[in-house]
Amino acid sequence: MKKSLKYRLIQALFSWFGRISTPKRLRIGAYLAAIMPYVAPRRTHIVRTNLKLCFPNADATTLRRWEKEHLRLFTQSMIDRGLLWYGDPDRIKQEVTISGFEHIDDLVQAKQPLLMLAPHFIGLDAAATRISMGLSEACTMYKPQRDADFDEMIRLGRGRFNEIHLLSRKDGIRGIIRYMRRGVPVYYLPDMDFGRDESIFVPFFSIPSATLPSTAQIAKSFNAKVVPIVTQLDIQTGHYHVEVLPALENFPGEQSIEEATARINQELEQWILRDVPQYYWVHRRFKTRPEGEAEVY
Repeated sequence: MKKSLKYRLIQALFSWFGRISTPKRLRIGAYLAAIMPYVAPRRTHIVRTNLKLCFPNADATTLRRWEKEHLRLFTQSMIDRGLLWYGDPDRIKQEVTISGFEHIDDLVQAKQPLLMLAPHFIGLDAAATRISMGLSEACTMYKPQRDADFDEMIRLGRGRFNEIHLLSRKDGIRGIIRYMRRGVPVYYLPDMDFGRDESIFVPFFSIPSATLPSTAQIAKSFNAKVVPIVTQLDIQTGHYHVEVLPALENFPGEQSIEEATARINQELEQWILRDVPQYYWVHRRFKTRPEGEAEVY
């Protein structure tokens, strides 16, 4: 299929991002971070609102610092998609290191149903790419983009290495179950707001938050192991580190689906507190509110 001019231009830009030096990518990311509050005030407002909601006791100086650090990390992660989608594989391995991959590989070799629990950290795409380089087959959740050209580019980029199946929101849990039954490991994002009909409200930093219960549901139904993945971007060096943690113990065990879902949010809070700006504060985590509560954004 012939690509549009817009597609070819965007592809050329990101391909260039994938070839230039890390210091040059960092300079471009820094420039975009400086202008983001002016060109994307809505997104900046979302970051500010999320931080205020989740950390009501933090002083204004700390909140402002976290906001600036997050915007810097966010813009860099956008630029770095060029490296992940078009960069040399050996260079990707140098720029994106991983520890704990044996927690995934051992379960795959044992044919144990596996959910790779990947919350929305800045390095989410870097982790997905790095892990896909070590797995012959996997599937992951995917939110289709409104722009058809960018959507195509993202799908090709995320499926660049080995056999990666992309599941859109409309595929729902049925799509995940289909691959779980085949023994394909699933790269799963637990902290998405899919609206009131698909979610339950459990605390996230003490705020009732619409949260998908499917992590606990799938783990219980398939006796699947849930392996968390936490990422960090060192903005000084442009280096990502992907940390694969041991599988959650006794999950969901005897807990109800609601209790187990709340546990996931509690675990996520602890990972976020390691380095607050690394979380994806730019998305509307509290978009759906309980009945009677006002919209927060």
